[in-house]
Amino acid sequence: MIVASRPVPPDRLDLHAARRRLLLDTFGIGVSVGAFGLVFGLAARGASYSIVEALAMSTIGFAGAAQFAVIGFVVAGAPWAVIALLTFLLNARHLLYSASLAPHLRRLPRPWRAVMAHFLTDEAFALSAAHFHRLGRVDVPGYWIAALLGVFVPWNLCTLAGFALGGAIPDPSRFGLDIVFPAAMGGLGIGLVTGRRELIAAGSGAAIAVGVWVVADLGLGVPVERSLGVVVGGLLGPLVALSFPDRGRRVAPDSDVTGAPVDLARAISDVDALDDAGADG
Repeated sequence: MIVASRPVPPDRLDLHAARRRLLLDTFGIGVSVGAFGLVFGLAARGASYSIVEALAMSTIGFAGAAQFAVIGFVVAGAPWAVIALLTFLLNARHLLYSASLAPHLRRLPRPWRAVMAHFLTDEAFALSAAHFHRLGRVDVPGYWIAALLGVFVPWNLCTLAGFALGGAIPDPSRFGLDIVFPAAMGGLGIGLVTGRRELIAAGSGAAIAVGVWVVADLGLGVPVERSLGVVVGGLLGPLVALSFPDRGRRVAPDSDVTGAPVDLARAISDVDALDDAGADG
């Protein structure tokens, strides 16, 4: 029995055009990721890490923001159990990314999916989800273009470069390098604010994080209070947003500066429906 699949919208691109767009988006993201890696290499050297330790964190750990947090925790003398717990919470969002992508990759062998999970980051998810949406189906090579060329390779090369340049740049703040990471992450966050709830979640999460930091800094003297504020704000901000009704979404272009679709959840849902229709046919 042949079941007619849902027609593909005319704005969907063919494979070659979609991959060309993905490569352009990947280049832009790769530049910002490389800047992060450069700053991380400088920070690792400043914290008396060896080059082997710095590269091990960027290849085996490969956790982005959590790597910066770990360096701060180690320098502050935090217990390893606390470091493990807080870095896990910082990266807990990757569980949601995995849950979104897993149904569309279910035909791949489990070991192969496990390898893909190691390279899953904020940027890799945004790039690949946007690519899937434009193409109208899952493209596994496209995922690797996003994850490897967009994130893993520039992150590690620039970690090495930052470590090597650490002796020549004693104070990164003089060149504004210390603002690269928060500025780029802020840009990613702003690009994903597509409606009232996202705006409320971002605003309330930031306010809660600052409030926790101020209270902890004034009274508790905990060496990891800044990261604790980020974790609490990240958990409570979305809950505050869910208490408000969603009165429609802002109409925006197909993609923003991150290359991510306006509504990632809707994009993933569309891809799933197309996959299922194709499988039935």
